[in-house]
Parts: sequence; C-alpha cells; structure tokens
Amino acid sequence: MSLLKPKLFSLLKTYTKEQFMKDLIAGIIVAIIALPLSIALAIASGVNPERGLHTAIIAGFLISLFGGSRVQIGGPTGAFMVIVYGIVAKFGIDGLIMATIMAGIIMIFMGLLKLGSVIKFIPYPITTGFTSGIALTIFSSQIKDFFGLKLSNVPAEFIPKWKLYLSNLHTINLETTVIGLIALIIIILWPKINDKIPGALIALIVTSLIVKIMGLEVATIGSKFNELSSALPMPKIPAFSMEKISLLIGPAFTIAILGSIESLLSAVVSDGMIGSKHRSNMELVAQGIANIGSGLFGGIPATGAIARTVANIKNGGRTPVAGIVHAITLLLIMVVFMPFAKAVPLASLAAILIVVSYNMSEWREFKELFKSPKSDIAVLLVTFFITVLIDLVKAIEIGIILASLLFMKRMADVTSIDEVMMDASEELDESSFDFEKESNKLKLPKDMLVYEINGPFFFGAADKFLDVIKALSLETNVIVFRMRNVPSMDATAINAFKVLINICKNEKINIKITGLQRQPRIALKKASLYEQIGQANFYDNIDTVLEELNK
Repeated sequence: MSLLKPKLFSLLKTYTKEQFMKDLIAGIIVAIIALPLSIALAIASGVNPERGLHTAIIAGFLISLFGGSRVQIGGPTGAFMVIVYGIVAKFGIDGLIMATIMAGIIMIFMGLLKLGSVIKFIPYPITTGFTSGIALTIFSSQIKDFFGLKLSNVPAEFIPKWKLYLSNLHTINLETTVIGLIALIIIILWPKINDKIPGALIALIVTSLIVKIMGLEVATIGSKFNELSSALPMPKIPAFSMEKISLLIGPAFTIAILGSIESLLSAVVSDGMIGSKHRSNMELVAQGIANIGSGLFGGIPATGAIARTVANIKNGGRTPVAGIVHAITLLLIMVVFMPFAKAVPLASLAAILIVVSYNMSEWREFKELFKSPKSDIAVLLVTFFITVLIDLVKAIEIGIILASLLFMKRMADVTSIDEVMMDASEELDESSFDFEKESNKLKLPKDMLVYEINGPFFFGAADKFLDVIKALSLETNVIVFRMRNVPSMDATAINAFKVLINICKNEKINIKITGLQRQPRIALKKASLYEQIGQANFYDNIDTVLEELNK
C-alpha cells in the first residue's frame, strides 16, 4: 500500500525548519521560471494566457500534494502544445476541458492498475521520435509571431503552414523581428550572468519596456487578448455526453499516455540527481488528479516538467513542499502582476518557445540513434515524420505497432528449431569437436529425430515449428524436442503443439521432451497437453532418453 502513498505524507515526519527554508527559496525561483513559460505555452496552444497560469497553479499544487516524487514540479509543458491546439481548433475550449478531465481519469486508473512500470517499455526511438517531432512543430508555430507576419489564419498542417510562411515573407515586421531577436539573445546569454533569475523573465521585462518606451508597433498580449483576469475561476463541470466522449476518447488517451511518459521520465531523471526513488503508480494517480483539477478550473493538460524539476533540485528543493510553494507563489504573482502582462510582446513569447523547442528537440539523441539497428532507425523516422506531417496520436499508435512488429520479427529471427543429426555437433567450436566420437556416444536410432528449440517459442516462431512437423518422414517412430533454451511459450506455440500431438498420434510417433522450463511446463499443463503427452515422456536431458531407448 505504501506504493500508493504520496511522498509528502512520508516525508513530513522528518521535515525540518532548515529544509523548509530551502524548499521556500526553490519554490519561489521555480515559480518565476514557470511564469513566462505558462503564459507562452497557453497562447501557443490556442487558449488565453490565464489558462496557462491556472494550470500551473492548480495542477502544480495537486501534483506536489499527492505525487510519488520528492521534487517533481508539474504544470503545462511543450509536449502538449500540439495536441491541445488541435483539440481547441476542432472541439473548442469545452472539448479541451473534457479531454483533459477524461485524460486525468485514465491516468488515475493506470496508476491504480499499477501500470507505472509498464510505461518504461515504450521504446526509446518512439519517445525520441515524437518528442523531436513536437519540438519541430512548436518551432514552426512560432514563426508568425517571431517575425510579425501579417497572417490571419495559419494552417495547422506542417507543409501548408510553411508554404504560407514562405509566400508571405514580404510581410515581415522589422520592429517585431528585432524585439524577438533581443529576447532570444537575452534568454541565451543571461544564464552566463546570473543562473538564479531566469533569462525568459528578464527578456519579457526588457522587451516590454522597449516596446512601451519607444512606442513600437509590435503585437502584445494586450492587443490579442483584451482583458486579463487576476482571479482563479470557479470550478465548473462541463456538459459531458456519450457523443462527445466517443469523439474525445482518442485525444484523451494521447494526453494520458504522453503525460504519463513525460512525468515518469522527469521523475526518473530527478531520482538520479538526488539519489531517491519515486513511486511511479502514485505519481500517475497524482497526475490524473491534477489534470481533473486543471480541467475543472478551465485549465489545460499538465504533467511533470523536466526543466522546472531540475531547477527545483539545483536550488535546494528536496520535498514536495517546494512544488506547493511554487504554486502559491504563482497565484500571488497572478493576483498582483497580471495587468502588467498585457504589455508583453508576442515576439518575446515566441522567442521563449523557440528555445523550449530547441531544448526538447533531443537532436543529439536523435543523431545517436542512427548508430542503432535499422529497425530502430525505421521506428524513429516513422514516428518523427508522422508526428510532424500527420498527427501526434497516429504517430504514437503507428510507432508502437511498428516497434512491436519489428521486435516480434527480431525475436522470431533469434528463435531456431534445428535438427540434431548423427554427424552434427551442437558445440560452437567445431574445430575441436570429434564428430565420430560424439555420434557413437549418442547412438541415435535411425527411426528417431531430435530437434532443439532455442529462444522464446511464440507466434513469430511457430511457423518454423510447423515446418518441422510437415517434414516428418514415415520412418520416424520417435521425435525428441530439446527445450532447455526455451524460456516461454505463447498460445500460438501451444496450438502448434496440439497439431503436433494429433499428427504424431495418427502416425503412431512417440513424443519426448527434455529440459522443459517452468513457464512452458505451466503453459502445457494449463492447456492439458502435459497429460496428453504423458508425464513419463518428459525428461531432464537427452541422455536419459537415450539410456531408456537403448535398454
């Protein structure tokens, strides 16, 4: 039960005043980092800036309160931007809120079903492929605001979007571009001056002042969104219907899977930094609660944010109290400073997200994967291009299906069913093997065939087994299967055994099995094949079979 106990509840017993001061400072610093990011991600996702802050406050608080990690910081992240933008464009804000709540429910069930450890089995090329694809999509979405292009409706699709950009290069606003470049330079260079105060915040302050003082014709948050609220909205349950649920179940699952992967990846990274161990299933439950809470308050999907979590650790945060402080600090900032946000240039927010897209692009990891087997490269590229050119949901689905098929083929390739001949050796080093001596020692009867199965015996390898069955000659009276190197069997392999038993029964051929391991033995017993073959026909090794036959 401890695995479904929030970390905060476990840590409060030994909590000290000294650690509270460290968590307080870390929480305030992380809140300052989260402020511009939350606003930028909300606008880029197609919603107003307040919703980004509401998400960071509500979801960030709940993730820290109920989470399974000591240091996880939750809130909106770039990974969700693409899917959120698509949901808003197709189903509106109400559809987004429903999908967010549904995703939260799915994540809670995933945690209760203890699927936290299963997420890690999603292949690395898939996560790298769609993360890099999302990064490129985020970058592409910021071109209009960064250069101040005079465009009304920008297509969501990648290729049409870039066609429109290229055909409207003549509408670039030089003042906007300069502001964007100034913001970009500040974000990149500021950490060399001060690594405590985030460069994104300095960039927003400096560029906002430049635009205000010089009276530049640059689009701002205020020019795009008229009024900005300084208060949290009242919680509201959207009007669910079976029709809407059926339409949104796909996006909801995508949010749930994507949020689960990112949050658990963040938790694993933070574990390595502080020498701790997170509770993955509790973390999923907390992420689910946080997304339900975010949706009820009109927010967008949230998950564990790796960059903010790392910043929390580097500034001394070691318990979930730091995440709670981060959420409360954001609430206070929103109440006091929200009116000033109207002066922030959209080009500066675009610069922030361009840096975010670069940081999440994982281009080094992407490049390294080209040294992997061709099947992994194929999964990487297919996932990447489908993410960029078609749809994130389909990218995950097709990526997992392709990876599974290639994995099954790989397993089938390493599973072999080989006939042991009188003049053949099973030794790897044939140069030192005495064929004549070994053949005389085995003394295989002419009416006996011996086959060795090596590797997992599953549906991908069953066709090889069936080929063996077809090759049985009329002269065969005994067939021996050496299964010492078979760790597991599936239903298809068991069915192949049923076919073998029927054929051998009709042809009056005796079946002998040696070296059967635990899982295949249990599988054969459950299928009632163990009894059909007969307990007397199972042996520890082939020597005992030969001794019995040569008596």
